[in-house]
Amino acid sequence: MTAMTTAPVAAPAPSTGHRPPAKLRAWATRAPLLPALIFMIVVTQLPFVATLVISFFNWNALYPKARHFAGVDNYREVLTDADLRQSVGTTILLTVSVVLASLVLGLALALLLNRKFRGRGIVRTLLIAPFLVVPVAAALLWKHVLFNPEYGLFNGLLHYVGGPQPDWISNTPLIAVEAALVWQWTPFMMLILLAGLQSRDHEQIEAARVDGASDWQIFRHLTLPHLRRYLELGALLGSIYIVQNFDAVFTLTSGGLGTANLPYTVYQTFYQAHENGLASAAGVLVVIGSIIIATFALRVVSSLFREEVSRA
Repeated sequence: MTAMTTAPVAAPAPSTGHRPPAKLRAWATRAPLLPALIFMIVVTQLPFVATLVISFFNWNALYPKARHFAGVDNYREVLTDADLRQSVGTTILLTVSVVLASLVLGLALALLLNRKFRGRGIVRTLLIAPFLVVPVAAALLWKHVLFNPEYGLFNGLLHYVGGPQPDWISNTPLIAVEAALVWQWTPFMMLILLAGLQSRDHEQIEAARVDGASDWQIFRHLTLPHLRRYLELGALLGSIYIVQNFDAVFTLTSGGLGTANLPYTVYQTFYQAHENGLASAAGVLVVIGSIIIATFALRVVSSLFREEVSRA
């Protein structure tokens, strides 16, 4: 019996190609993003840096030759001026009231749309529509179609039932601005909370129903704790916008009757008083406040993503 011998398998020849270093490969993968990054820096960061520099100067556009470095005097004036302090208080009041009202109404609508009924898709589309309206157009709609004391819808309904004919914007200016903003931001809160409702563990809810839990007990002990992160996210994102809101205040009241918030005061200081340095300092403070709120919002978003990944 002849023994069969096998020839040894030759080892593969070493590759002659040279792999690029890890840093070069990393830059190669990031290169397609560089144009977008450069565009974002030019459009957003350079103007902010310019605003930051101007905020340290005493600079009135009517007297350009009198411009000089003022240090932190502009920031000190922003924080101590009575009118600016009042605008900060108005901004806080406007933000808190609009965000809370939008969250409550958005939660109620989300609970309604989470149920199955005929025409739910049409109702959902109609409820989302206010959020898609341009902010200036929405403010004009409320000012002329609803609030107008002569031909507005509200006074028309009151006239039909024999009620009074108030001038809504003159009598309740801040509430008028808040109503317009709540109408526009409730759909946004509704969408966030509806997404939270649809991500609930249905098996847990069914088990609670089998154990005899009522709808209120399920809502209190299961639904609300689950929606906590979504409520926080809606509150933070809504606050970022309302803090910077300018359209509703400018269109409805032109900043009068105690409705001037900080963005409108910045506009008034820059375009009417021509105080470029003071307006820039106030604008920088608005940006810093928005960044602080956005930081908390990003933390909430990342925690939501981690929870979804852990569930998967």
